Amino acid sequence: MKIKIIGADDPLILKEVAVINQGFFSSWEFALDEADLSFEFNPKTAPNKGKGDHKYTYLKTYLEFLTQKTGKQLPWGLLNSMRPNKLVHTMKKRCATDNEITNELQNTYLVQDTKINLLLNVANHQLKIIPNLYNLEQEVSIYIGIPFCPTRCAYCTFAAYAYEPNKKWVAPFLNALHQEIWIIGQYLIAHKIKVSTIYIGGGTPTMLAAEELRSLLTALVDANRFPQNYREITVEAGRPDTLTREKLQVLKDFYVDRISINPQSFNQTTLDKIGRNHTVADILEKFKMAKDIGIKNVNMDLIVGLPGEGKAELAHSLAHIKDLQPESLTVHMLAFKRKSVISNERQLYTVAAEAVLQDMAEMTYEFSEREGYIPYYLYRQKNIAGNMENIGYAKAGCESVYNILMMEEAQNVLGLGAGASSKFLIGESVHNPKDLRTYIENYETYARRKLELLGLSVRIGAKAFTYNPPVD
Repeated sequence: MKIKIIGADDPLILKEVAVINQGFFSSWEFALDEADLSFEFNPKTAPNKGKGDHKYTYLKTYLEFLTQKTGKQLPWGLLNSMRPNKLVHTMKKRCATDNEITNELQNTYLVQDTKINLLLNVANHQLKIIPNLYNLEQEVSIYIGIPFCPTRCAYCTFAAYAYEPNKKWVAPFLNALHQEIWIIGQYLIAHKIKVSTIYIGGGTPTMLAAEELRSLLTALVDANRFPQNYREITVEAGRPDTLTREKLQVLKDFYVDRISINPQSFNQTTLDKIGRNHTVADILEKFKMAKDIGIKNVNMDLIVGLPGEGKAELAHSLAHIKDLQPESLTVHMLAFKRKSVISNERQLYTVAAEAVLQDMAEMTYEFSEREGYIPYYLYRQKNIAGNMENIGYAKAGCESVYNILMMEEAQNVLGLGAGASSKFLIGESVHNPKDLRTYIENYETYARRKLELLGLSVRIGAKAFTYNPPVD
């Protein structure tokens, strides 16, 4: 599909137009001359450099044009940011009622009622879980990135290295990580900054040996190295082929509140195709093992729209979730991320049509409601299948506090380890190097920069939930 745009030369507006186009067409490009569709913006309504709410009035005409031409409607309208709930929280902080928020989402952003209800339900539930959600600027959350996995999945773009070819880096990486933990921890203790949550992700943290896990958790919970009294510790154990009884016992010994054992799919053909190198039987066995040891909160991830999967395959996976009843369930729509194998070799992977993907998403909504899973956070991604969203569900009382704080950007988040990102309420960020050698040689420089920004953010009392929609 070739689309010609007339009367808009602001790059921010054109980027927004590009995002809207993705929702309507699987393949499209801007055209300068001959085009399948041509649209002219009215210069009298043009916003100042694409900024402010007036931008949405300007773009509304284009969205309505495509809706009329294609007969297709975008449930999310013009609300294309990764964190749509931040807008809801911004308005709630200004004491807007749910009716006022609904009107704003309908009239300014053209969001459909189903998505408005989802946003309001999630936001209101988050405030029940964390009543002081709007007053956590003086606390931090910690993310620890462990960049090793058994293999690299076809859809993955995270900082993750296959273990066997890179195992020589494990010991020097862990040594550098422990030093970074020490630097950050001493600062937090000296400045009496409370840690709300700790999240150990990756990669696959349980790729580490049991004693390496024990040493890492000791460094984090040692009162002489790191502040205590946090609300939650989560460890991703996403690949069941990395789990042993000994490792699970280490997690239990350190009172880890929540782990993830992520099937992504319960169809063996799919697991083989995406490079997961474990069996469905492994998932079932390790889940039972975790429960036998006493891990109380287990999350499972499913990805909707994996290559070769349709409604029958999803129904099969949901039947397993029904039998297992994990405390939380995260449903991702497949996203074609830049640099992932699936994106770079898309011709090798068959994905369901958009209408089928939307039916599959509906299946997960109905399943979650039926089984008592409450949506408590959500986010959207570029090139997400079906123009949908990813939703985190949980049984009441089993929600991840870290996921809420991180997704709603309610406080400063310090990322430690290779590829980990730190984000500050003053709008700054620091990204640790993904390359292992570069991280090992330079972790101290990055740690010092993070502490400078943390000090500034705490000092000026930056307020969360100021919504400035990014251009995706």
